[in-house]
Amino acid sequence: MAFDSAPVRDRPLSDAALAQLFTEARTRNAWSDRPVSEDLLRKLYELTKFGPTAVNNTPARFVFVTSPEAKARLVPLMSEGNQAKTAQAPVTVIIGQDVEFHEHLPKLFPHAPGAKDWFADEAARRESAFRNASLQGGYFMIAARALGLDVGPMSGFDPEGVKAEFFAGTTVEPNFIVSLGYGTDENLFPRSPRFTFEEAAEIL
Repeated sequence: MAFDSAPVRDRPLSDAALAQLFTEARTRNAWSDRPVSEDLLRKLYELTKFGPTAVNNTPARFVFVTSPEAKARLVPLMSEGNQAKTAQAPVTVIIGQDVEFHEHLPKLFPHAPGAKDWFADEAARRESAFRNASLQGGYFMIAARALGLDVGPMSGFDPEGVKAEFFAGTTVEPNFIVSLGYGTDENLFPRSPRFTFEEAAEIL
């Protein structure tokens, strides 16, 4: 029997895997009642955490809203068009960003003892927190699809209300929100057009 000896990084994913992650994946607006286990949510985070961020600052923080009590706190803070699907999804994830992420750099980036001081400027630190937490949110959604889950990202919510309700007394601020579970085709829009390579990219 022949075995492929190429390193894992040199083996492209199958067309089926790429379809699951990208070409056939859809943003879901309705959800089945199939539950998502805590073990699967933990596995999802364990994959997400390996996505690269600047100086490994990993500013994203995740609140998995699953209980009826927690949903009741979140749903009124969503925009009107997002309330029903937030209530229906088995899991809704608030992805936040720690704007004081630099306090953790001695642990996360130990080979550069002075890394914390690189982010003394608050405006630059906030920009880095937003950029890298957004990156982590992207990794999170691809990891979810890789695990067989569907995602429904949303930006329509009351940021100040979510901050007060879920991140009060912390240095974490909300970035965006993702419904998570096993989607149905209800309220599924036709796939929207995308730019061609020539419209969106160039090779120099």
